[in-house]
Amino acid sequence: MHYQAINLNDKLSKFKDHWSPKVIGEMNDYQFKLVKIVGDFVWHDHQDTDEVFIVIEGEMFIDFRDGQVKISQGEMFIVPRGVEHKPFAEKECHIMLVEPRGVVNTGGTESKLTATNDIWI
Repeated sequence: MHYQAINLNDKLSKFKDHWSPKVIGEMNDYQFKLVKIVGDFVWHDHQDTDEVFIVIEGEMFIDFRDGQVKISQGEMFIVPRGVEHKPFAEKECHIMLVEPRGVVNTGGTESKLTATNDIWI
């Protein structure tokens, strides 16, 4: 068996596109995804799962219909299932998502920002 740690900075250096999560690992039915974000995303929700945002570098915000949360480097936030939200970042931000395999980044909302699933780096 080959054991090797996953270097997040190395993986982040392998892509430049925004709002397009890249899978770096799986645990049971969950995927660990890295994504670079900047600007506004779309309003959406995930009916079947919570969603966790872990900020590796920079800061991001998530708008809710009744408020907003700021997530800074080294922090995480869990959006409960079914809660409509809109992530955004004023400057490029690097985040990790942990979510079940097959989750669409825009939930049930079709958008030009809907990313292809299962892109591994």
